[in-house]
Amino acid sequence: MTRRNVKRKRATAKSKGNGKGPGAIRSFISNLSYKVGAVVLTALLASGALFIALEVGGTDLLKALGFGWIPIIIWIVIVIAIIWQDRISSMRKYWNCWIGALILSTALLGIMALFRPAITIADVSLADEDVTLAGSVGRFIRGESYSWAHLMSLVVLGTVFIIPRHSFDFAIKACRFSWDMSRKLLVLLATKSWPFIKQIPGWILSAARFIWAKIGSLLRPNPDAEKAPEASKSKEGTKKPVGRSLRRTRKPSPEMVAVPAAEPEETPIDEVIISLDTNRELPPIEILDESPKTSFAQANNDDRARIIEEALSSYGVDAKVQQVNPGPSVTQFGIEPGWDRKYKKIVEKDLNGKPKLDKNGNPKTHQEEISKTRVKVERITALANNLALALAVSDIRIEAPVPGKALVGIEVPNVSTAIVSLRSVIESPSFQKIAAKSSLAIALGLGAGGEASSGDLAKMPHLLIAGATGSGKSVCLNCIVSCILSQTTPYEVRLLLIDPKRVEMVAFNDVPHLITPVVVESDQAVDSLRRLTAEMDIRYRKFASVGVRNIETYNKSPRVAEKIPYIVAVIDELADLMMTTPDIVEPLICRLAQLARATGIHLIIATQRPSVDVITGLIKANFPTRISFAVVSSIDSRTILDSIGAEKLLGKGDMLYLPSDVSKPKRIRGCYVSDEEMERLVGFWKKWAARHFPPEADHVAKDFAALPVERLDIDPLLEKARQLCEEASHVSASLLQRKLHIGYQRASRIMEQLEVEGLLESGESDDFENPWEGEP
Repeated sequence: MTRRNVKRKRATAKSKGNGKGPGAIRSFISNLSYKVGAVVLTALLASGALFIALEVGGTDLLKALGFGWIPIIIWIVIVIAIIWQDRISSMRKYWNCWIGALILSTALLGIMALFRPAITIADVSLADEDVTLAGSVGRFIRGESYSWAHLMSLVVLGTVFIIPRHSFDFAIKACRFSWDMSRKLLVLLATKSWPFIKQIPGWILSAARFIWAKIGSLLRPNPDAEKAPEASKSKEGTKKPVGRSLRRTRKPSPEMVAVPAAEPEETPIDEVIISLDTNRELPPIEILDESPKTSFAQANNDDRARIIEEALSSYGVDAKVQQVNPGPSVTQFGIEPGWDRKYKKIVEKDLNGKPKLDKNGNPKTHQEEISKTRVKVERITALANNLALALAVSDIRIEAPVPGKALVGIEVPNVSTAIVSLRSVIESPSFQKIAAKSSLAIALGLGAGGEASSGDLAKMPHLLIAGATGSGKSVCLNCIVSCILSQTTPYEVRLLLIDPKRVEMVAFNDVPHLITPVVVESDQAVDSLRRLTAEMDIRYRKFASVGVRNIETYNKSPRVAEKIPYIVAVIDELADLMMTTPDIVEPLICRLAQLARATGIHLIIATQRPSVDVITGLIKANFPTRISFAVVSSIDSRTILDSIGAEKLLGKGDMLYLPSDVSKPKRIRGCYVSDEEMERLVGFWKKWAARHFPPEADHVAKDFAALPVERLDIDPLLEKARQLCEEASHVSASLLQRKLHIGYQRASRIMEQLEVEGLLESGESDDFENPWEGEP
């Protein structure tokens, strides 16, 4: 480029930039002529369209267009306005939307042509057979036959042009839905007609499975293809927006995210047909209900985050909300503590060392930072009640710090809680990862941040559940039992259910997993625990004969002809057993908890009375994994978890889960399983047992019922009591109390044992009276 051209270009740019000079005038005239020419061209095109309309509909404009001239005029005004404002680039950018809008406007004229109102305008009657609300043009658009089909196709075509991506997704989802429905129907037909399918030659079934698998792979969602757009979105999301620091690391709002959107992979029909030929047929996941498609919360998390920051700032605590994790019952706000800064007042001096003066004659000063320390976590936790008041909620829980993060978690109750279904947690990747390695994977619920929480009962190895009445303990036990029933067969896991309340566990009374019917009597419960202890001793002798240490290596050993199943003992109410026979039940439970892990026997105990006389020190020492639901006081929370916090739970499934390998409890919204789901599970296993598991073939239950009930309740002082019987002519409970220095209940049990041994006459043990009976 020559120097003259450079100078001319700079002069032109300067004149344009300043808005002055002959360059600006020429630019204005050229732009004005361009706009006028574009408007004239639009007017000519509109005149041409009007001429075509007159040719189609006749010489009368009203008969040709009817009221259809209204959208045409609107289009002409919009186009002229866009040309006049230099917005033609937007038309090129969103060309598909303009084409879609034009197609929808054409469809509108066709819809108007379906009506013939009795209106007379300018001596033209719109009630004639040849005249419609959109004139002859509208009648031409709608067609003479299959009018609704023509118009619907135009509407669909216009919608596809406007939202092509959503239309494509809707079409794909419709195809997948129809594929799933047809596959489920075929699975049902294959299940019902299995006796006839067995007669079909094997090569035909193999060919059918191969073809079915190919069709399913084409219609099933591709996980690699779904990860690609997510990766691109994550890259786009790395741009730092201008504004508060909250928006840098915020997760999607609860209105956009309700439940983790992981589509479950259902069992293909070929796997169902294969499983029908074996005894390991598991219930399909469709037996369990899906979670309702509702959001976790209805409050605005941005406003609540701002309130938290302002409340902390008003008390002199510098902190910022860095994360917002919506959950089913609470929303966790991740707080990053700020800094406590100290400043010093410095007097400015000149080169001669004299203070500088301002215009008023005062020395000039400035602030200089001399120290900076991080805000203490205790200052945030001490403001829990003040934050609850600022947020207008009943109570909040502060987790300081959040495990794995340099944040303080403030858990604020949601406006409305969401129901967490058992199916949603079973389909989560975390549960499937545990279930792939263990037969005792249990689904617990969703965490405070909406993440699925699961556990392995084989690693716990025992579970203690406590909480107030109506807080969700029985529902949690039902979910655990239902989870085991949906993942294992009676050959893998057997259940021992003890239900002193008689109403919670009786729904599972017909499943083949039970090693004995549901126990509801206290004396039967004690006998069942004794048999379980005897079974543990028998298994240890089996391990010693093979030379192994635990059930996993025993079942994998080639010297073993028959594998032994796991046994899960569930006690719904421990307080009832501890009130009747505490000196018998506590040693049995402690012995099982100490020794039964290696033999594949695991305990799950629940109680609504978290006191030290029910949950004793020995029981707590042998149950490192604990779950606490809502309790009435911090004392009960310390009894269960050795820490406070359970008294601030919301109830109805809200719990604190303390695994054995974690020092701090985790807040979880427990799963919910309805009575209908449990009935469907029980019905499935009843039908399965009728085909594959007759009662006479259940030798495990028969062997368990035939185990001798070992008397482990022999009192150590029984030998001294025998000596007293030989020395004294008459033995009573008061005598045993005085001589042996024991209480009344223990003395009465020793008297019963002496009577069983024949050392006392049948009526002699009834001669004594309770010295405290009748006293207030």
